Amino acid sequence: MDDSLGVLVLAATPIGRVADAPPRLADELATADVVAAEDTRRLKRLTTELGVSIGGRVVSYFEGNESARTPALLESLLAGERVLLVTDAGMPSVSDPGYRLVVAAVEHDVRVTAVPGPSAVLTALAVSGLPVDRFCFEGFLPRKPGERRRRLADLRDERRTMVFFEAPHRTEAALAAMAEALGADRAAAVCRELTKTHEEVRRGPLAELVAWAAEGVRGEVTLVVAGAEPAAEVASDPASLRAAVADLESEGVPRKEAIVVVARRAGVPKREVYNLVHDKGHGAQE
Repeated sequence: MDDSLGVLVLAATPIGRVADAPPRLADELATADVVAAEDTRRLKRLTTELGVSIGGRVVSYFEGNESARTPALLESLLAGERVLLVTDAGMPSVSDPGYRLVVAAVEHDVRVTAVPGPSAVLTALAVSGLPVDRFCFEGFLPRKPGERRRRLADLRDERRTMVFFEAPHRTEAALAAMAEALGADRAAAVCRELTKTHEEVRRGPLAELVAWAAEGVRGEVTLVVAGAEPAAEVASDPASLRAAVADLESEGVPRKEAIVVVARRAGVPKREVYNLVHDKGHGAQE
């Protein structure tokens, strides 16, 4: 790696209490040539509470200008400068700005390192009470109901514990969609305001959490949902495929989604199951 090139530093910031800031954060803020911040006003509050003065240039780097500003930050890195990237909370590039800059830096052989620290994903997973040996992070669900339903249908057979971010005003709708797609009895946890004064973790089946969320949810929300139980294998003969689709439909799963699930469980093409189910000669109902 070329020593004349700069260094990109991804620095985790507190998700709640400022006291949780990693010890290296203050040093990096004071010594970086450039500090790229998702919100410069929040950055100012953070540095004031940490008692640190920023020595380098401060630029904004958020979703709206990430594409346009990445080339300039890359130029700074290629010129040998140390660029520090911070977001509002947690680790940059994880459902936050940063991925584009990381890719650009890697492509130009610029060193990328990180200041580890608070993570809403891992914190929620740890306190959820759900299995932690295998998990996946799914970020934010789509806002549109149809897209959200399709995403959750794809996750119906996911065996790993799943972690999601969600906006407080969409939490009830997200939980209701999960209950419909994954099952009302699926275990889950709503982790609200993690590490903050009003931290709350609600655990229970999805149906119960939907009822709780109906009263209104406030603050930052992370959802943790148990993975699916091992699905029974579906035989690939026509009768078994039709029966498996019918069973899922009886549980309220839309036919289109049931066909996808059965095809995956049986290890056959989706089109084959579709043709069997819609073969009127075998009495299938439209």
